[in-house]
Amino acid sequence: MRQNRWNDKEAQARVDAAGADPADRTLALRVYSSRIIGADPDLVMHGGGNTSVKTERRDLFGAMQKVLHVKGSGWDLDTLEAPGLPGVRLEPLLEMRKLDALSDEDMVNMQRSNLLDSAAPNPSVETLLHAFLPHTFVDHTHATAFLALANLPDAEAAIREIFGDRLAVVPYIMPGFALAKKAAEVFDAHPDCEGLILLKHGHFTFGASAKESYDKVIEHTNMVEEWLAARNGGRKFDCTVKRDRSLASEASAAEVLPVLRGAIAALRGEHHNASPRPVVMDIRGGEAINAFLHRTDLGDLAQRGVASPDHVIRTKGNMLVLGKDDLANGREGIEAKVADYAAAYSAMFEAQFKRVGGGKVMLEPHPCVAWIEGVGIAGIGKDASAALAAADIAEQTVEVMSQGEAAGGFRPIGMDDLFDMEYWSLEQAKLSKAAAKPFAGQIVAVTGGAGAIGLATAKAFAREGAAIALIDFNPEACKVAAASIGSNCLAVVADLTQKGAAERAISEIVRRFGGLDVLVSNAGAAIQGMLLDLDDETLRSSFELNFFSHLAMAKAAASVFAAQGHGGQMLFNVSKQAVNPGKGFGAYGLPKAATFFLVRQLALELGGSGVRVNGVNADRIRSGLLTDDFIRSRAEARGVSASDYMAGNLLKAEVEAHHVADAFVALAKSERTTAHVVTVDGGNIEAALR
Repeated sequence: MRQNRWNDKEAQARVDAAGADPADRTLALRVYSSRIIGADPDLVMHGGGNTSVKTERRDLFGAMQKVLHVKGSGWDLDTLEAPGLPGVRLEPLLEMRKLDALSDEDMVNMQRSNLLDSAAPNPSVETLLHAFLPHTFVDHTHATAFLALANLPDAEAAIREIFGDRLAVVPYIMPGFALAKKAAEVFDAHPDCEGLILLKHGHFTFGASAKESYDKVIEHTNMVEEWLAARNGGRKFDCTVKRDRSLASEASAAEVLPVLRGAIAALRGEHHNASPRPVVMDIRGGEAINAFLHRTDLGDLAQRGVASPDHVIRTKGNMLVLGKDDLANGREGIEAKVADYAAAYSAMFEAQFKRVGGGKVMLEPHPCVAWIEGVGIAGIGKDASAALAAADIAEQTVEVMSQGEAAGGFRPIGMDDLFDMEYWSLEQAKLSKAAAKPFAGQIVAVTGGAGAIGLATAKAFAREGAAIALIDFNPEACKVAAASIGSNCLAVVADLTQKGAAERAISEIVRRFGGLDVLVSNAGAAIQGMLLDLDDETLRSSFELNFFSHLAMAKAAASVFAAQGHGGQMLFNVSKQAVNPGKGFGAYGLPKAATFFLVRQLALELGGSGVRVNGVNADRIRSGLLTDDFIRSRAEARGVSASDYMAGNLLKAEVEAHHVADAFVALAKSERTTAHVVTVDGGNIEAALR
């Protein structure tokens, strides 16, 4: 059931913080109610739902003008702020209702030409629908329960049973001018209604106050949930998007996902006549999903379509189903199902291309959601954010399908409408407006991730678009470091000196993101002491961390690379100690020298598989051993200042962790470089490589 989150004190605090201007105060209330709607993922899904408020503002000449503030493109309700509700002059919008027809492009141009701020984001494609309704506050949601209701075979009868005349019904029409006019006509015929339900689409409420409209959102949704529960054995839900990653079989996931990911990467590459293009996956499990994947009608449901038309741009219309028989055939079975999916999508496109008279370019034909028996469901996207959105929508769709089938059937829009939505120019513009970052679709694992160099490297790859896995032995530090990068970063706690730890760490990454593309093997510690005075246990422990952990990670990563079949990269933090030993650092330099050789050896052995192996030799970085106290003591011993000690190189400039991170990223971008070690030390002739 939906919780009513309205809090008068919180609402008033928002209003008071907005200042004295009445329009700004009204807008602040609109922001508050929008955010509490967005706080419940079962009311709105990624990019779904929009809100508006009508107010008045003075123009440059002091005259009052009516203004519609409506959610702008690129903003989500849960994080909405005032700039995400661009103001549009209302009167010109109302005049547009007199038109018989209006193209999408002209509609967008008209809306943009009436923005109060020309730099504001595009107003919602449903701006006119908000404008044509007479109410001050208007809310549009895509609640899970309403999607189940709106997609029933006889949805109108069910709506009447639940609401009587309280809601008016709008037939399915694609968002835009035609839908706005039809919705306004329906409202005019039912002026006392509390809201509108758009068949196959969603739910509108409205009111004179933000609270009045919001209260209706919650009340109406809970009424539908109660009605559905009565037809589904009392089944209720608090939240369908749990992001539960407890998979039915972790072992199966570790075997299946890299192969599936490799097949999709190859398919994307073929589509662009280029090398494989990796994707990121977001895997979900849990009791409800596992039960759903055991349905006998799974294959049929996978072909039915989407819960809400706008979902198609993130999930495509059909799901990929990998059953036990497919998985039993291993790589061959998985690749065959991906190929079949692509062939079916291409055939659909060709048929629809003829129907619409051309003018469309086929999108990548790979699946965006996979239902994998014995594992879970996978959202698949060009980057981690896209994968997360697809997975969240897939979770919601499982609930919509389950509830709908129990209440009479899940019958969404047909193939023609689905294609029109997927290839709608306005929706495509949302997804293509930003150029892909260099490492979009790639998964990067960094060991020693909570340390200065590791964290700087992880952040550098994250800025380039990669999904990140931070591996560190310190649980709290690992968690804090991962949180500093964001939700697309996985914290993996592991002591890599322990037997099997590397394999478990890589397996955890595969279960979260589907595979691995770049390993940055960075973990290490500088053990001090004169070599002949060290006991064997200390020296062996240094080798475990500074050499054998790197070898173990390389082996585990190589196994995933082989399953994916499109190469990969290994980058090692070696250290200048590998070629320029320091007195008292033998226990550190010896394993680092072995790691230096490991780079060359692995490059030799893995090059034929397209795996590149490179390293970085860094020196005198403020991390690990080089604490402020250590730097101070070394500087005093040499009779120089701490800053001069840290800048004791040819460039007379301190080398920082981000410089090392930049070197790792540069190596990762060097597509024809392997068996190479880059020196990052500001210039140290004694450590220069020949």
